[in-house]
Amino acid sequence: MKNTKLYILLGVIILTGAYFFANSSSSNLFTQKSKIAISNEVVDLKSGDSYELTASYVSKTIAGKTQKMLAYNGSIPGQTIRIQQGSEITINFHNQTDLTQLLHSHGVRMDNAFDGTTLVQKEVQPNGTFSYKLKFPDAGVYWYHPHANEVYGQGLGLYGAFIVTPKDQSYFPPVNQELPLFLSDVPVDGSGNISINKSGTDYSLMGHFGNVLLVNGQQNYNLQAKQGEVVRLYLINSANARPFNFSIKGLKMKLVGGDSGAYEKASFVDSVILAPSERAIVDVYFDKNGIYEIQNNTPISNYVLGTITVNSPSVETSYKTEFNTLQSNQETISSIDNFRKYFDKVPDKRIALGVTMNGMMGGKGSGMMGGTGMMSGGNMMGTESKDGIEWEDTMQMMNQMANKDTVKWVIKDLNTGKENMDIDWIFKQNQPVKISIFNDPKSAHPMQHPIHFHGQRFLVVTRNGVRQTNLVWKDTALIKAGETVEIVLDPSNLGKWMAHCHISEHLVDGMMFGFTVEK
Repeated sequence: MKNTKLYILLGVIILTGAYFFANSSSSNLFTQKSKIAISNEVVDLKSGDSYELTASYVSKTIAGKTQKMLAYNGSIPGQTIRIQQGSEITINFHNQTDLTQLLHSHGVRMDNAFDGTTLVQKEVQPNGTFSYKLKFPDAGVYWYHPHANEVYGQGLGLYGAFIVTPKDQSYFPPVNQELPLFLSDVPVDGSGNISINKSGTDYSLMGHFGNVLLVNGQQNYNLQAKQGEVVRLYLINSANARPFNFSIKGLKMKLVGGDSGAYEKASFVDSVILAPSERAIVDVYFDKNGIYEIQNNTPISNYVLGTITVNSPSVETSYKTEFNTLQSNQETISSIDNFRKYFDKVPDKRIALGVTMNGMMGGKGSGMMGGTGMMSGGNMMGTESKDGIEWEDTMQMMNQMANKDTVKWVIKDLNTGKENMDIDWIFKQNQPVKISIFNDPKSAHPMQHPIHFHGQRFLVVTRNGVRQTNLVWKDTALIKAGETVEIVLDPSNLGKWMAHCHISEHLVDGMMFGFTVEK
Protein backbone atom coordinates (compact mmCIF):
# COMPACT_ATOMS: atom_id res chain seq x y z
CA MET A 1 0.00 0.00 0.00
CA LYS A 2 2.84 2.34 0.88
CA ASN A 3 4.56 1.56 -2.43
CA THR A 4 1.32 2.27 -4.33
CA LYS A 5 1.00 5.69 -2.67
CA LEU A 6 4.66 6.43 -3.40
CA TYR A 7 4.23 5.52 -7.08
CA ILE A 8 1.17 7.73 -7.35
CA LEU A 9 3.02 10.65 -5.73
CA LEU A 10 6.02 10.19 -8.02
CA GLY A 11 3.72 9.96 -11.03
CA VAL A 12 2.02 13.25 -10.15
CA ILE A 13 5.39 14.97 -9.68
CA ILE A 14 6.65 13.67 -13.05
CA LEU A 15 3.47 14.66 -14.88
CA THR A 16 3.44 18.09 -13.30
CA GLY A 17 7.08 18.68 -14.21
CA ALA A 18 6.50 17.50 -17.75
CA TYR A 19 3.48 19.74 -18.09
CA PHE A 20 5.31 22.85 -16.95
CA PHE A 21 8.32 22.04 -19.14
CA ALA A 22 6.06 21.57 -22.18
CA ASN A 23 4.24 24.82 -21.52
CA SER A 24 7.10 26.92 -20.15
CA SER A 25 7.05 29.01 -23.32
CA SER A 26 3.31 29.68 -23.21
CA SER A 27 3.82 32.98 -21.39
CA ASN A 28 6.13 34.16 -24.20
CA LEU A 29 3.09 34.53 -26.39
CA PHE A 30 4.56 35.93 -29.60
CA THR A 31 7.92 37.22 -30.63
CA GLN A 32 6.82 39.58 -33.37
CA LYS A 33 6.46 43.31 -32.75
CA SER A 34 3.01 44.41 -31.58
CA LYS A 35 1.33 47.78 -31.57
CA ILE A 36 0.18 49.26 -28.27
CA ALA A 37 -3.54 48.65 -27.70
CA ILE A 38 -5.70 51.72 -28.33
CA SER A 39 -8.87 52.88 -26.58
CA ASN A 40 -12.22 51.35 -27.41
CA GLU A 41 -14.63 53.63 -29.30
CA VAL A 42 -18.17 53.49 -30.68
CA VAL A 43 -18.57 53.11 -34.44
CA ASP A 44 -22.01 54.03 -35.80
CA LEU A 45 -23.00 52.15 -38.94
CA LYS A 46 -26.02 52.52 -41.18
CA SER A 47 -27.78 49.75 -43.06
CA GLY A 48 -25.75 48.89 -46.15
CA ASP A 49 -22.43 50.00 -44.64
CA SER A 50 -19.26 47.94 -44.72
CA TYR A 51 -16.74 47.83 -41.90
CA GLU A 52 -13.13 46.57 -41.88
CA LEU A 53 -12.35 44.42 -38.84
CA THR A 54 -8.84 43.06 -38.24
CA ALA A 55 -7.62 40.58 -35.64
CA SER A 56 -3.99 41.25 -34.76
CA TYR A 57 -1.41 41.33 -31.98
CA VAL A 58 -1.16 44.21 -29.51
CA SER A 59 0.83 45.10 -26.43
CA LYS A 60 -1.07 46.00 -23.29
CA THR A 61 -0.11 46.54 -19.64
CA ILE A 62 -1.75 43.97 -17.37
CA ALA A 63 -0.63 43.13 -13.83
CA GLY A 64 2.03 45.85 -14.08
CA LYS A 65 3.73 44.21 -17.07
CA THR A 66 3.63 44.68 -20.84
CA GLN A 67 1.78 41.68 -22.23
CA LYS A 68 1.40 40.37 -25.76
CA MET A 69 -2.32 40.10 -26.43
CA LEU A 70 -4.83 39.86 -29.27
CA ALA A 71 -7.30 42.52 -30.34
CA TYR A 72 -9.87 43.50 -32.94
CA ASN A 73 -8.86 46.74 -34.67
CA GLY A 74 -6.18 47.32 -32.09
CA SER A 75 -8.37 47.67 -29.00
CA ILE A 76 -9.48 45.43 -26.13
CA PRO A 77 -12.41 45.20 -26.27
CA GLY A 78 -12.81 45.74 -30.01
CA GLN A 79 -14.65 48.79 -31.25
CA THR A 80 -18.33 48.88 -30.24
CA ILE A 81 -20.42 48.66 -33.40
CA ARG A 82 -23.76 50.44 -33.05
CA ILE A 83 -26.50 49.87 -35.62
CA GLN A 84 -30.26 50.25 -35.76
CA GLN A 85 -32.58 47.27 -35.49
CA GLY A 86 -33.38 45.87 -38.94
CA SER A 87 -30.05 46.95 -40.45
CA GLU A 88 -27.85 44.81 -42.66
CA ILE A 89 -24.10 45.43 -42.75
CA THR A 90 -20.96 43.73 -44.08
CA ILE A 91 -17.99 43.00 -41.85
CA ASN A 92 -14.83 42.49 -43.91
CA PHE A 93 -12.74 40.40 -41.56
CA HIS A 94 -8.93 40.28 -41.87
CA ASN A 95 -6.83 37.74 -40.01
CA GLN A 96 -3.44 39.25 -39.14
CA THR A 97 -2.58 36.57 -36.57
CA ASP A 98 -0.65 33.34 -36.93
CA LEU A 99 -3.74 31.30 -35.99
CA THR A 100 -6.76 30.29 -38.01
CA GLN A 101 -9.78 32.41 -37.15
CA LEU A 102 -13.57 32.45 -37.45
CA LEU A 103 -15.69 35.46 -36.49
CA HIS A 104 -18.90 34.56 -34.67
CA SER A 105 -21.53 37.26 -34.11
CA HIS A 106 -22.97 35.87 -30.91
CA GLY A 107 -26.75 35.96 -30.53
CA VAL A 108 -27.30 37.65 -33.89
CA ARG A 109 -29.95 35.92 -36.02
CA MET A 110 -28.01 36.31 -39.24
CA ASP A 111 -28.10 34.07 -42.32
CA ASN A 112 -26.58 30.67 -41.63
CA ALA A 113 -23.65 31.07 -44.07
CA PHE A 114 -22.21 33.88 -41.92
CA ASP A 115 -22.46 32.26 -38.48
CA GLY A 116 -18.68 31.86 -38.33
CA THR A 117 -18.41 28.18 -37.33
CA THR A 118 -16.76 25.18 -38.97
CA LEU A 119 -20.23 23.79 -39.73
CA VAL A 120 -20.74 26.43 -42.41
CA GLN A 121 -17.33 27.92 -43.21
CA LYS A 122 -13.66 27.06 -43.63
CA GLU A 123 -11.39 28.66 -41.07
CA VAL A 124 -9.80 31.93 -42.17
CA GLN A 125 -6.08 31.31 -42.57
CA PRO A 126 -3.36 33.75 -41.42
CA ASN A 127 -3.39 36.78 -43.74
CA GLY A 128 -6.76 35.59 -45.05
CA THR A 129 -10.05 37.50 -45.28
CA PHE A 130 -13.77 36.77 -45.25
CA SER A 131 -16.82 39.01 -45.65
CA TYR A 132 -19.64 38.46 -43.16
CA LYS A 133 -23.04 39.81 -44.21
CA LEU A 134 -25.02 40.33 -41.03
CA LYS A 135 -28.68 41.06 -40.32
CA PHE A 136 -29.84 42.48 -37.00
CA PRO A 137 -33.56 41.76 -36.50
CA ASP A 138 -33.51 42.15 -32.71
CA ALA A 139 -32.79 45.11 -30.45
CA GLY A 140 -30.35 44.66 -27.58
CA VAL A 141 -26.69 43.88 -27.00
CA TYR A 142 -24.71 41.20 -28.82
CA TRP A 143 -21.02 40.54 -29.26
CA TYR A 144 -18.41 39.16 -31.62
CA HIS A 145 -15.62 36.74 -30.79
CA PRO A 146 -13.59 33.93 -32.39
CA HIS A 147 -15.00 30.47 -33.01
CA ALA A 148 -11.62 28.91 -33.84
CA ASN A 149 -8.78 28.82 -31.28
CA GLU A 150 -11.22 30.61 -28.96
CA VAL A 151 -9.60 29.47 -25.69
CA TYR A 152 -6.49 31.39 -26.67
CA GLY A 153 -7.94 34.20 -28.79
CA GLN A 154 -10.93 35.15 -26.68
CA GLY A 155 -8.91 34.66 -23.51
CA LEU A 156 -6.34 37.18 -24.75
CA GLY A 157 -8.75 39.91 -25.84
CA LEU A 158 -10.66 39.02 -29.01
CA TYR A 159 -14.13 40.31 -28.15
CA GLY A 160 -16.26 43.30 -29.07
CA ALA A 161 -19.88 44.50 -28.79
CA PHE A 162 -22.80 45.12 -31.10
CA ILE A 163 -25.39 47.53 -29.70
CA VAL A 164 -28.60 47.30 -31.71
CA THR A 165 -30.78 50.33 -31.08
CA PRO A 166 -34.53 49.64 -31.23
CA LYS A 167 -36.69 51.08 -34.01
CA ASP A 168 -39.20 52.17 -31.38
CA GLN A 169 -37.51 54.85 -29.27
CA SER A 170 -39.80 54.02 -26.33
CA TYR A 171 -38.68 50.37 -26.30
CA PHE A 172 -36.25 51.13 -23.45
CA PRO A 173 -36.65 54.02 -20.97
CA PRO A 174 -34.45 57.09 -21.67
CA VAL A 175 -30.95 57.42 -20.18
CA ASN A 176 -28.18 60.01 -20.21
CA GLN A 177 -25.40 57.74 -21.45
CA GLU A 178 -24.87 54.11 -22.30
CA LEU A 179 -21.85 51.87 -22.74
CA PRO A 180 -20.90 48.19 -22.80
CA LEU A 181 -18.95 46.67 -19.91
CA PHE A 182 -17.08 43.48 -20.76
CA LEU A 183 -16.38 41.32 -17.70
CA SER A 184 -13.39 39.03 -18.17
CA ASP A 185 -10.26 37.65 -16.54
CA VAL A 186 -6.76 36.47 -17.43
CA PRO A 187 -4.45 33.97 -15.72
CA VAL A 188 -1.16 35.54 -14.65
CA ASP A 189 1.71 33.31 -13.52
CA GLY A 190 4.27 33.88 -10.79
CA SER A 191 6.47 35.84 -13.17
CA GLY A 192 3.68 38.28 -13.97
CA ASN A 193 3.03 36.94 -17.47
CA ILE A 194 -0.35 36.02 -18.88
CA SER A 195 -0.23 32.24 -19.26
CA ILE A 196 -2.60 30.58 -21.72
CA ASN A 197 -1.39 27.59 -23.67
CA LYS A 198 -1.49 28.41 -27.37
CA SER A 199 -2.78 24.94 -28.26
CA GLY A 200 -5.74 25.47 -25.93
CA THR A 201 -5.78 21.83 -24.81
CA ASP A 202 -5.22 22.14 -21.06
CA TYR A 203 -7.54 23.24 -18.23
CA SER A 204 -10.15 20.89 -19.69
CA LEU A 205 -11.80 20.17 -16.36
CA MET A 206 -13.05 23.58 -15.24
CA GLY A 207 -11.64 25.98 -17.81
CA HIS A 208 -9.32 28.94 -17.22
CA PHE A 209 -10.30 30.91 -14.14
CA GLY A 210 -8.01 33.95 -14.37
CA ASN A 211 -6.56 35.49 -11.22
CA VAL A 212 -6.65 39.03 -12.69
CA LEU A 213 -10.17 40.34 -13.28
CA LEU A 214 -10.85 42.96 -15.96
CA VAL A 215 -13.57 45.39 -17.00
CA ASN A 216 -13.31 46.45 -20.63
CA GLY A 217 -9.84 44.93 -20.71
CA GLN A 218 -8.61 47.04 -17.78
CA GLN A 219 -7.70 46.53 -14.18
CA ASN A 220 -9.12 49.12 -11.78
CA TYR A 221 -11.56 50.36 -14.43
CA ASN A 222 -13.03 53.82 -13.84
CA LEU A 223 -16.21 55.30 -15.28
CA GLN A 224 -17.11 58.99 -14.98
CA ALA A 225 -20.71 60.12 -14.43
CA LYS A 226 -22.48 63.31 -13.45
CA GLN A 227 -24.74 63.76 -10.49
CA GLY A 228 -28.34 62.99 -11.46
CA GLU A 229 -27.38 60.87 -14.48
CA VAL A 230 -29.02 57.60 -15.41
CA VAL A 231 -26.43 55.37 -17.09
CA ARG A 232 -27.27 52.26 -19.09
CA LEU A 233 -24.71 49.47 -18.80
CA TYR A 234 -24.63 46.66 -21.34
CA LEU A 235 -23.01 43.87 -19.32
CA ILE A 236 -21.26 41.09 -21.27
CA ASN A 237 -19.38 38.17 -19.75
CA SER A 238 -16.54 37.42 -22.19
CA ALA A 239 -14.51 35.23 -19.80
CA ASN A 240 -13.55 31.73 -20.90
CA ALA A 241 -15.03 30.10 -17.79
CA ARG A 242 -15.62 32.49 -14.87
CA PRO A 243 -19.18 33.42 -13.84
CA PHE A 244 -19.69 36.93 -12.46
CA ASN A 245 -22.13 38.34 -9.94
CA PHE A 246 -22.08 42.02 -10.91
CA SER A 247 -23.09 44.78 -8.51
CA ILE A 248 -22.40 48.43 -7.73
CA LYS A 249 -21.91 48.88 -4.00
CA GLY A 250 -24.50 51.12 -2.40
CA LEU A 251 -26.73 51.43 -5.47
CA LYS A 252 -29.72 49.56 -6.81
CA MET A 253 -29.84 48.71 -10.48
CA LYS A 254 -32.83 48.43 -12.79
CA LEU A 255 -32.70 45.31 -14.93
CA VAL A 256 -34.33 46.17 -18.25
CA GLY A 257 -32.91 43.65 -20.72
CA GLY A 258 -31.08 40.37 -21.28
CA ASP A 259 -29.47 38.45 -24.12
CA SER A 260 -31.86 39.49 -26.86
CA GLY A 261 -33.84 42.58 -25.90
CA ALA A 262 -36.10 43.73 -23.09
CA TYR A 263 -37.69 41.81 -20.23
CA GLU A 264 -41.47 41.68 -20.05
CA LYS A 265 -41.16 44.08 -17.12
CA ALA A 266 -38.22 45.99 -15.64
CA SER A 267 -37.20 45.10 -12.07
CA PHE A 268 -34.90 46.48 -9.38
CA VAL A 269 -32.00 44.17 -8.48
CA ASP A 270 -28.98 44.28 -6.19
CA SER A 271 -26.80 42.16 -8.49
CA VAL A 272 -26.84 40.21 -11.75
CA ILE A 273 -25.32 36.75 -12.29
CA LEU A 274 -23.78 36.26 -15.73
CA ALA A 275 -22.29 33.04 -17.07
CA PRO A 276 -19.81 33.23 -19.96
CA SER A 277 -21.49 34.83 -23.03
CA GLU A 278 -24.63 35.95 -21.17
CA ARG A 279 -25.65 39.60 -21.27
CA ALA A 280 -27.73 41.91 -19.10
CA ILE A 281 -28.86 45.50 -19.63
CA VAL A 282 -29.07 47.51 -16.41
CA ASP A 283 -29.81 51.17 -15.70
CA VAL A 284 -28.17 52.92 -12.74
CA TYR A 285 -29.20 56.28 -11.23
CA PHE A 286 -26.47 58.37 -9.55
CA ASP A 287 -28.20 60.82 -7.25
CA LYS A 288 -25.14 61.75 -5.15
CA ASN A 289 -21.50 62.61 -5.76
CA GLY A 290 -18.98 60.02 -4.70
CA ILE A 291 -16.98 56.98 -5.71
CA TYR A 292 -18.92 53.75 -6.17
CA GLU A 293 -17.24 50.35 -6.32
CA ILE A 294 -17.97 47.96 -9.21
CA GLN A 295 -17.94 44.54 -7.56
CA ASN A 296 -18.06 40.83 -8.28
CA ASN A 297 -19.74 39.38 -5.20
CA THR A 298 -19.45 35.61 -4.78
CA PRO A 299 -19.86 33.26 -1.80
CA ILE A 300 -16.08 32.85 -1.82
CA SER A 301 -14.84 36.43 -2.22
CA ASN A 302 -15.86 40.00 -3.05
CA TYR A 303 -13.74 41.50 -5.81
CA VAL A 304 -13.52 45.20 -6.58
CA LEU A 305 -13.43 45.38 -10.38
CA GLY A 306 -13.29 49.17 -10.65
CA THR A 307 -15.03 52.36 -9.65
CA ILE A 308 -17.57 54.88 -10.88
CA THR A 309 -16.72 58.47 -10.00
CA VAL A 310 -19.72 60.81 -9.78
CA ASN A 311 -18.97 64.55 -9.79
CA SER A 312 -20.83 67.83 -10.00
CA PRO A 313 -22.03 69.71 -11.93
CA SER A 314 -25.36 67.96 -12.14
CA VAL A 315 -26.61 66.69 -15.47
CA GLU A 316 -28.93 69.13 -17.27
CA THR A 317 -31.69 66.58 -17.87
CA SER A 318 -32.25 63.85 -15.29
CA TYR A 319 -34.36 60.78 -15.94
CA LYS A 320 -34.92 60.04 -12.25
CA THR A 321 -38.68 59.65 -12.65
CA GLU A 322 -38.32 57.20 -15.53
CA PHE A 323 -35.69 55.28 -13.57
CA ASN A 324 -38.02 54.86 -10.59
CA THR A 325 -40.80 53.55 -12.83
CA LEU A 326 -40.86 49.81 -13.56
CA GLN A 327 -42.05 49.80 -17.14
CA SER A 328 -43.65 46.83 -18.91
CA ASN A 329 -42.49 46.14 -22.46
CA GLN A 330 -45.48 45.42 -24.65
CA GLU A 331 -43.33 44.48 -27.65
CA THR A 332 -41.63 41.70 -25.66
CA ILE A 333 -44.93 40.53 -24.18
CA SER A 334 -46.56 40.36 -27.61
CA SER A 335 -43.58 38.50 -29.12
CA ILE A 336 -43.91 35.83 -26.43
CA ASP A 337 -47.70 35.42 -26.47
CA ASN A 338 -47.75 32.89 -29.33
CA PHE A 339 -45.30 30.66 -27.42
CA ARG A 340 -47.13 30.49 -24.08
CA LYS A 341 -49.22 27.47 -25.12
CA TYR A 342 -45.98 25.47 -25.33
CA PHE A 343 -44.90 26.21 -21.75
CA ASP A 344 -46.81 23.30 -20.15
CA LYS A 345 -46.34 20.66 -22.86
CA VAL A 346 -44.15 17.59 -22.44
CA PRO A 347 -40.60 18.33 -23.65
CA ASP A 348 -39.90 17.34 -27.26
CA LYS A 349 -36.20 16.86 -26.53
CA ARG A 350 -34.29 15.97 -23.37
CA ILE A 351 -30.55 16.33 -22.87
CA ALA A 352 -28.23 15.76 -19.91
CA LEU A 353 -24.90 17.41 -19.16
CA GLY A 354 -21.98 15.52 -17.64
CA VAL A 355 -18.37 14.45 -17.94
CA THR A 356 -16.40 11.24 -18.33
CA MET A 357 -12.78 10.90 -17.28
CA ASN A 358 -9.90 8.53 -18.02
CA GLY A 359 -7.63 8.15 -15.01
CA MET A 360 -4.41 10.10 -15.47
CA MET A 361 -2.50 7.34 -13.68
CA GLY A 362 -3.85 4.65 -16.00
CA GLY A 363 -7.15 2.84 -16.30
CA LYS A 364 -10.60 4.32 -16.73
CA GLY A 365 -12.76 5.81 -14.05
CA SER A 366 -14.63 8.87 -13.01
CA GLY A 367 -11.81 10.27 -10.89
CA MET A 368 -8.75 12.08 -12.24
CA MET A 369 -6.47 9.65 -10.45
CA GLY A 370 -8.28 6.55 -11.74
CA GLY A 371 -10.95 4.54 -9.99
CA THR A 372 -12.86 6.44 -7.30
CA GLY A 373 -10.04 7.35 -4.96
CA MET A 374 -10.71 11.07 -5.38
CA MET A 375 -14.47 10.71 -5.15
CA SER A 376 -16.95 11.52 -2.41
CA GLY A 377 -20.51 10.34 -2.93
CA GLY A 378 -19.82 9.93 -6.66
CA ASN A 379 -18.51 13.48 -7.14
CA MET A 380 -15.06 15.02 -7.24
CA MET A 381 -14.27 16.24 -3.72
CA GLY A 382 -14.62 19.94 -3.09
CA THR A 383 -16.19 20.89 -6.41
CA GLU A 384 -19.94 21.22 -5.90
CA SER A 385 -21.05 24.49 -4.26
CA LYS A 386 -24.32 24.90 -2.44
CA ASP A 387 -25.76 27.17 -5.14
CA GLY A 388 -24.72 24.89 -8.02
CA ILE A 389 -22.15 27.39 -9.33
CA GLU A 390 -18.40 26.86 -9.23
CA TRP A 391 -17.20 30.42 -8.64
CA GLU A 392 -13.47 29.67 -8.45
CA ASP A 393 -10.91 27.09 -9.53
CA THR A 394 -10.39 25.20 -6.28
CA MET A 395 -8.42 22.35 -7.90
CA GLN A 396 -5.81 24.26 -9.89
CA MET A 397 -3.18 21.57 -10.39
CA MET A 398 -5.72 18.93 -11.41
CA ASN A 399 -7.50 21.40 -13.68
CA GLN A 400 -4.22 22.49 -15.28
CA MET A 401 -3.17 18.94 -16.14
CA ALA A 402 -6.60 17.92 -17.44
CA ASN A 403 -6.72 17.69 -21.23
CA LYS A 404 -8.74 16.20 -24.09
CA ASP A 405 -7.19 12.77 -23.47
CA THR A 406 -8.33 12.62 -19.86
CA VAL A 407 -11.57 14.64 -19.86
CA LYS A 408 -14.59 14.43 -22.14
CA TRP A 409 -17.46 16.81 -21.49
CA VAL A 410 -20.74 15.39 -22.71
CA ILE A 411 -24.15 16.52 -23.89
CA LYS A 412 -26.31 13.38 -24.08
CA ASP A 413 -29.62 13.06 -25.88
CA LEU A 414 -31.72 11.14 -23.34
CA ASN A 415 -34.20 10.05 -26.00
CA THR A 416 -31.64 8.40 -28.32
CA GLY A 417 -28.50 7.95 -26.22
CA LYS A 418 -26.44 9.89 -28.77
CA GLU A 419 -23.72 12.25 -27.52
CA ASN A 420 -22.21 15.53 -28.70
CA MET A 421 -21.74 15.77 -32.48
CA ASP A 422 -23.54 12.46 -33.03
CA ILE A 423 -26.69 14.42 -32.11
CA ASP A 424 -28.26 16.00 -35.18
CA TRP A 425 -31.73 17.33 -34.45
CA ILE A 426 -34.04 18.50 -37.25
CA PHE A 427 -36.65 21.18 -36.55
CA LYS A 428 -39.34 22.70 -38.72
CA GLN A 429 -39.11 26.45 -39.20
CA ASN A 430 -41.40 28.45 -36.90
CA GLN A 431 -42.60 25.35 -35.01
CA PRO A 432 -41.53 25.91 -31.36
CA VAL A 433 -39.65 23.11 -29.61
CA LYS A 434 -39.59 22.46 -25.88
CA ILE A 435 -36.24 21.18 -24.61
CA SER A 436 -35.38 19.89 -21.12
CA ILE A 437 -31.75 20.34 -20.03
CA PHE A 438 -30.58 18.36 -16.98
CA ASN A 439 -27.19 19.04 -15.36
CA ASP A 440 -26.32 15.75 -13.68
CA PRO A 441 -25.21 16.35 -10.06
CA LYS A 442 -23.77 12.82 -9.87
CA SER A 443 -21.32 13.28 -12.73
CA ALA A 444 -17.61 13.07 -11.97
CA HIS A 445 -17.40 16.86 -11.77
CA PRO A 446 -20.75 18.66 -11.37
CA MET A 447 -20.49 22.32 -12.29
CA GLN A 448 -22.53 24.97 -14.14
CA HIS A 449 -22.77 25.05 -17.94
CA PRO A 450 -23.90 28.02 -20.06
CA ILE A 451 -25.69 26.37 -22.99
CA HIS A 452 -25.77 28.50 -26.15
CA PHE A 453 -27.91 27.95 -29.28
CA HIS A 454 -26.59 29.57 -32.46
CA GLY A 455 -28.83 31.54 -34.80
CA GLN A 456 -32.03 31.21 -32.74
CA ARG A 457 -33.63 32.62 -29.62
CA PHE A 458 -35.42 30.85 -26.78
CA LEU A 459 -37.32 31.39 -23.55
CA VAL A 460 -36.37 29.88 -20.17
CA VAL A 461 -39.79 28.74 -18.91
CA THR A 462 -38.99 26.62 -15.82
CA ARG A 463 -36.11 26.02 -13.43
CA ASN A 464 -36.44 22.84 -11.37
CA GLY A 465 -40.14 22.83 -12.17
CA VAL A 466 -40.69 26.43 -11.04
CA ARG A 467 -42.37 28.60 -13.68
CA GLN A 468 -40.39 31.71 -14.64
CA THR A 469 -42.70 34.72 -14.54
CA ASN A 470 -40.70 37.59 -16.07
CA LEU A 471 -39.33 36.42 -19.40
CA VAL A 472 -36.74 37.71 -21.83
CA TRP A 473 -35.51 36.24 -25.11
CA LYS A 474 -32.23 34.38 -24.60
CA ASP A 475 -29.54 32.64 -26.63
CA THR A 476 -27.58 31.30 -23.63
CA ALA A 477 -28.94 29.73 -20.44
CA LEU A 478 -26.96 29.09 -17.26
CA ILE A 479 -27.67 25.52 -16.11
CA LYS A 480 -26.50 25.08 -12.52
CA ALA A 481 -25.19 21.77 -11.18
CA GLY A 482 -28.16 19.56 -10.30
CA GLU A 483 -30.62 21.82 -12.09
CA THR A 484 -33.22 20.98 -14.73
CA VAL A 485 -34.07 23.88 -17.02
CA GLU A 486 -36.82 23.83 -19.62
CA ILE A 487 -36.63 26.14 -22.61
CA VAL A 488 -38.90 26.83 -25.57
CA LEU A 489 -36.82 27.33 -28.70
CA ASP A 490 -38.00 29.53 -31.56
CA PRO A 491 -36.50 27.81 -34.63
CA SER A 492 -37.09 30.69 -37.01
CA ASN A 493 -33.72 30.77 -38.76
CA LEU A 494 -33.11 28.23 -41.52
CA GLY A 495 -29.89 26.25 -41.84
CA LYS A 496 -27.37 24.08 -40.03
CA TRP A 497 -26.47 25.37 -36.56
CA MET A 498 -24.50 24.53 -33.45
CA ALA A 499 -25.41 24.34 -29.75
CA HIS A 500 -22.72 24.07 -27.09
CA CYS A 501 -21.44 24.90 -23.64
CA HIS A 502 -19.91 28.38 -23.69
CA ILE A 503 -17.10 27.54 -21.31
CA SER A 504 -14.48 27.68 -24.04
CA GLU A 505 -12.47 24.72 -22.81
CA HIS A 506 -15.60 22.53 -22.62
CA LEU A 507 -16.46 23.41 -26.22
CA VAL A 508 -12.96 22.42 -27.35
CA ASP A 509 -13.35 19.14 -25.47
CA GLY A 510 -16.47 18.16 -27.38
CA MET A 511 -19.44 19.61 -25.49
CA MET A 512 -21.45 20.58 -28.58
CA PHE A 513 -23.98 19.23 -31.06
CA GLY A 514 -25.61 20.22 -34.33
CA PHE A 515 -29.20 20.92 -35.31
CA THR A 516 -30.93 21.87 -38.55
CA VAL A 517 -33.88 24.18 -39.11
CA GLU A 518 -35.69 23.37 -42.36
CA LYS A 519 -38.88 24.46 -44.11
